[in-house]
Amino acid sequence: MSANGSSEAGCRSEVRPSNSTCSQKDISVTASAISMTVGVLSNSLALFILITSYSSIRIKSKASFLLFASSLVVTDLLGHLINGSLVLIVYSFHKNWETFDPHHIVCSAFGACMVFFGLSPLFLGSAMAVERCLGVTRPIFHSTALASRHMKRLLGLTWLLAALVALLPVILLRPYRVQSSRSWCFFYMEEPKDWLDVLLPLLFSMLGLMALLLSIVCNALTSCTLLQARLRRKHHCRGTSYHIEMICQLQAIMLVSCVCWGPLLVRFLDI
Repeated sequence: MSANGSSEAGCRSEVRPSNSTCSQKDISVTASAISMTVGVLSNSLALFILITSYSSIRIKSKASFLLFASSLVVTDLLGHLINGSLVLIVYSFHKNWETFDPHHIVCSAFGACMVFFGLSPLFLGSAMAVERCLGVTRPIFHSTALASRHMKRLLGLTWLLAALVALLPVILLRPYRVQSSRSWCFFYMEEPKDWLDVLLPLLFSMLGLMALLLSIVCNALTSCTLLQARLRRKHHCRGTSYHIEMICQLQAIMLVSCVCWGPLLVRFLDI
């Protein structure tokens, strides 16, 4: 009787952790799938709206803004799609990296995508804030110096800088590492061996925080200038309405970036 009881107790104690682990895994997979689906659908809708608006815009400054906004949405869309798919692949192999990624190729690609799709929206958001700040505070300089070809070059340089930072660990032979949750890859952050292990996440953090700070400063200057113009009635309401619309969109982008990335970027400074 006691033997049966102890046997049943042992079985129960073994079954419960297993069920708990399975349920946690199901929740994680479901959450990842929902996050990816919502991100893809919302960004697809936003991209459709922006493309429709871009084709009908005749105002040069707003066309430049919509170019960067569309690029930001495309980047975020690809980030949700690629990173979300990689997470689902990891869970499909029960997070057993040694089995499906013995040469760390998937981990390196995963880490590079995390960095690239993390920095790119921050860089694009700051570039949009600078462009609007110049358009409002220095309209003559904006119309003469920031031509369409210049904006496209700036867009390319923004993506190139994010890609360079993402590839640095591979170039410096400091590959990305599987993190403690074993569901994603990123910089080596636990007990760094030398200055390179400290430099890489620190560079990521500093660039991201600088982009956020630049967005905050430029958006503040733009908002103050528009407010002064309204109060002094130097411009007609029709002339500033689209500026106000764009600065509201920038404020929303900046708020989301600060909430989503701010705590993580600050945390990297303590490494």
